[in-house]
Amino acid sequence: MLIKILGSGCAKCNRLEQLTREAVGELGIAATFEHVRDMDAIMAYPIMTTPALVIDEAVKCSGRIPSRDEIVGWLRG
Repeated sequence: MLIKILGSGCAKCNRLEQLTREAVGELGIAATFEHVRDMDAIMAYPIMTTPALVIDEAVKCSGRIPSRDEIVGWLRG
């Protein structure tokens, strides 16, 4: 599973990455993380605001920090 955090590296982006890593650990699944900070790469996705969470190239959330339960649901999905 490939998980991307889209954002400049601000506190919200880092919090999203932390929550996602905790959810992955809770589920015991194998995942590769990539923090995308390059604006051109971020703009390639259909998002208007960061932070954004992308799981296996599907945008799951943007512009907010989802709850850990939401993230767990997307990872199971």
